[in-house]
Amino acid sequence: SPASAGKLLVIPMEGSHWLSMTEVLAELSKRGHEIVVLAPDSKIHIHSSDAYDLKTYPVPIRKEEMEELMR
Repeated sequence: SPASAGKLLVIPMEGSHWLSMTEVLAELSKRGHEIVVLAPDSKIHIHSSDAYDLKTYPVPIRKEEMEELMR
């Protein structure tokens, strides 16, 4: 059925919507979904969790530069 557990790829952006999304991902994980979160290695708010597998990829900007831009 369309609502059965499956695999989910999440490519989030930094910001407050990610903080809300973590609750949704936790609930989906409890319901049996396999979740992979793909984020840049300069991530600030996106952290690993038992609810999903975090994969990172290299980007040409460092985390410190991202933090400065966000300030």
